[in-house]
Amino acid sequence: MTILLLFAGLVLLLAGGEVLVRGGTALAERFGVPHFVIGVVVVGFGTSTPELVTSVEAALVGAPGIAVGNIVGSNIANILLILGLTAALMPIAVDRAVLRQDGAIALAVAVACLGLALFDVVDRLTGALLVAGLVAYIYVTIRHPACPDCPLPQDGEAAPARLPVAVLLALAGLAMVMFGADLLVSSAVDIARSTGVSESVIGLTIVAVGTSLPELATSLVAAYRRQTDMALGNILGSNIYNVLGILGITAMVKPIDLPDDIAGSDIWVMVGATLLLMLFATTGRRICRLEGLGFLALYGGYIGWLTVG
Repeated sequence: MTILLLFAGLVLLLAGGEVLVRGGTALAERFGVPHFVIGVVVVGFGTSTPELVTSVEAALVGAPGIAVGNIVGSNIANILLILGLTAALMPIAVDRAVLRQDGAIALAVAVACLGLALFDVVDRLTGALLVAGLVAYIYVTIRHPACPDCPLPQDGEAAPARLPVAVLLALAGLAMVMFGADLLVSSAVDIARSTGVSESVIGLTIVAVGTSLPELATSLVAAYRRQTDMALGNILGSNIYNVLGILGITAMVKPIDLPDDIAGSDIWVMVGATLLLMLFATTGRRICRLEGLGFLALYGGYIGWLTVG
């Protein structure tokens, strides 16, 4: 029964995130917000909502392993699993401007997260500083986009949704995400306690991969449409949002104890994966199929190491 509740929570998270993005986009269009801003802010926040609500819920119920593991595990999965799978299916083109701007910021954010591992707790002040960094990133992205000619999420020629419909969609999506996060976290905690597996491992694996499914779907669709440069930008942006936004907001809601196992090893894995991504992306101006398979092999090894450990 607990497993069913966990999967029900994942389904609600994913469906709710999709509905929330649609409702938020419709609201933004009704008020005349430019599509680029919708792409960076509304869609960016919307697709990160599952991770955000899950980490906040986990922190509130006293499960820091799930809260932090969700963030770190999602960033690791984004690179090694999602980019690896995407590149294995279709080599990923690398836009040098995107790599210089978003890639450099993603690496800096990963290193900053490593710096936080020196402390036992991410307090409210640190959380506020992380959120301020996210605001600065969004401002720079809107004012000085790395790829101004890249396609952005649009609704084609469809007329904007009516205001009441847009509001209902946004509220329904938010409610689904919140209820789904509650189910996911409570089920994950129950599984950890009943099986003897640590909350950190549950957060780094099941929860992290589950909340990263929107990024997986987006990247696979981009690969299918041969728009793989969008897949890279999607992953880099998501990793930046995860640390600055999700960790920052969660710490502002409730200071988070950093689990020793995550601080001592998994954050290093996240930084290593980010460095490897930058290396692969810099050489040859693309991430080839062999490099994608290498990412997948590393992710398989990482999951095996977590399971055995």
